[in-house]
Amino acid sequence: MEMKPRTVGNVAVLAIEGRFDANTAPTVQQWLEQATAMPGARVLVDLSATTFVDSTALATLVSAMKRCQQGQGAFALCGLRRPVLMIFELTRLDKAFNIFVDADHALAVLNS
Repeated sequence: MEMKPRTVGNVAVLAIEGRFDANTAPTVQQWLEQATAMPGARVLVDLSATTFVDSTALATLVSAMKRCQQGQGAFALCGLRRPVLMIFELTRLDKAFNIFVDADHALAVLNS
């Protein structure tokens, strides 16, 4: 797994490439904890290059989303490939997250 963090406007963006699983989740969790620490944080996780997510990865994302919401911020996902999207649909987490087709659309909404 490779993480590519960046900032676009007032949105912290994390692109995750490869497998996002129990082995790689602690690194992502650490970044997300910092990104969601400030009230009003706006965070986008770009999963367009993510090939696999497991239950630990899902729990990491849910935890970050809750922290963001508690601080009156915004948290979104984008670019889910079909196999990854299917996992979100099977767990019904596609209903819990704001999911965008691509980063451009997500950033337009989050930066507004």
